[in-house]
Amino acid sequence: MPVRDQFERCTDPSLNAMHAGLADVIGRWLKREGDSSTSIDNLLFFRREALTEPCACMVEPSIVFVVQGSKQLLIGDQSFVYDTGSFLLNSLDIPASSQVLDASVNRPCLGLVLKLDLRLMAELITQSGLPTPCDRATSGSTAIGTMTPALLEPFCRLLALLNDPVAIRVVAPLIEREIHFHLLRSNLAARLWQIASVGSQSHRIARAINWLRANYAQPLSIDELAIHAQMSTSTLHHHFRLLTAMSPLQYQKWLRLSEARRLMLNERFDAASAAFQVGYESPSQFSREYGRQFGVPPKRDIAALRRQTNSIEAQQ
Repeated sequence: MPVRDQFERCTDPSLNAMHAGLADVIGRWLKREGDSSTSIDNLLFFRREALTEPCACMVEPSIVFVVQGSKQLLIGDQSFVYDTGSFLLNSLDIPASSQVLDASVNRPCLGLVLKLDLRLMAELITQSGLPTPCDRATSGSTAIGTMTPALLEPFCRLLALLNDPVAIRVVAPLIEREIHFHLLRSNLAARLWQIASVGSQSHRIARAINWLRANYAQPLSIDELAIHAQMSTSTLHHHFRLLTAMSPLQYQKWLRLSEARRLMLNERFDAASAAFQVGYESPSQFSREYGRQFGVPPKRDIAALRRQTNSIEAQQ
C-alpha cells in the first residue's frame, strides 16, 4: 500500500540548482557504488548505479533524501517513495527494506542520510518558542515530507565544510541545529513533536526499542519490557506494532537474525555458533527462521553474499 504525502512538484529554480550542486559534491566524494561515511559524524552518502530489488536494512532516526534519482522504503505493507521533491523522515530504529527506483551508470541515484538528534529536537521544542503544530501526526514512525529551499540550503553549507576539518568541528554542529529547527517547521513537525516529547507513547516505544537492541540475546519478557517502557503490556503491543509494523518478539527476532548474519559474513562464525551467540538454543530453529527471513538457509545466503562482495571488489 503506497504511502506518500501530497505535495506539489517543486519547480523552484533555486531548489533545482541546489540539488545539482549537492549531486556534484556527493559524486566527487563517492565515485563508486555503495555507502560512505563522511568526516561529519552524523552524515553519510550513498550512490546506486542500477535499479535494485528490496534489500533488508535497519533504518535509524534520520532524514534521508536523494539529490538525483528516486528510492522507496518498505515497512510492513507500506511503501514510502521519495525523490528530489521530497524527503524521508524516520523517527525510530526499525527494520525495513530499501529499493532504488531510478538510477543508471550515467545518472546514478545520489543522496545523503543525516542522523537525527532527538535530544536536540526536544531542546529546540522547549527553547525555541515554536507553536505546537495544529495538525495531528499520523501513526507510524516513517513519513514523506516536502522538500523546500529553506531545508535544503543548510545542507549545501554543511557539505561545503567537508574540505575544512576545523570548520567541521566549530560550524557543523550549528548547521545541524539549524536543520533540526527547519524540520520542526516542516510539514512533518507534528510527527517530530510526538517522538521528541518525553512521556509520549512514541517516546516510550523508543525506550522499549533501545532496551531490545541492548538485550536482544536475552530471553524476552514482555512484562519486563512494558515496565521499562512505563506502559501496560496491551498498550505496548498496540503502539509497538503501530510504529514498527511488527510485535516486540518479531523485532527481537529480526535483531538476532541480522546480527547472526553479520557474524557469519564478517566474523566467519558457522551457523550453529552464530545461533548460540545471538540467543538461540536450537540451531535447527535458527535455520528455519533465518530461511523465512532472508529467503534461503544460512550457508547458501552467506556464500551468495561473499560472491557478491568479491565481484564488487574485483570490479573496483
